[in-house]
Amino acid sequence: MYAPRVADAKTRVRIGAGIIVRDAAGRILLERRSDCGWWGLPGGRVEPGESVEQAARREVREETGLDVRIERLQGIYSGPENRIVAYSETDIIHLVDVVLIATIIGGELTISDESFDLQFFPPDALPAEIVPPAVLALEDYARGCSGVLR
Repeated sequence: MYAPRVADAKTRVRIGAGIIVRDAAGRILLERRSDCGWWGLPGGRVEPGESVEQAARREVREETGLDVRIERLQGIYSGPENRIVAYSETDIIHLVDVVLIATIIGGELTISDESFDLQFFPPDALPAEIVPPAVLALEDYARGCSGVLR
């Protein structure tokens, strides 16, 4: 799914929300994705008629069972390196992610059909197998960068 791809005229662009969910100890919630087995941020596509913030809150609730408060923008990530993914030979997407930082305000941590596991990690001790579209945002967060455009 995350093999390097080249965009062409048939490539679709999709806007998504990725969310860095922090617990009270400052650890980051990651989900081990059921589609590839790698770790990633909760998040997903922005649906028609929905704001990025609404999509972020909805996706976190659907994927983790948690309710969150959006705190600030981490960054907008659109560079084609590691952001062009193939869901099939004919379904190639250029992902543009708006990554937000959020804190937990309620809910109960629950694994969805989209993941095998949910765990909190210190920002300086993240797992090695992280889906490529999430890597740069997590690196920027760990370095204290925010509001980035990449």
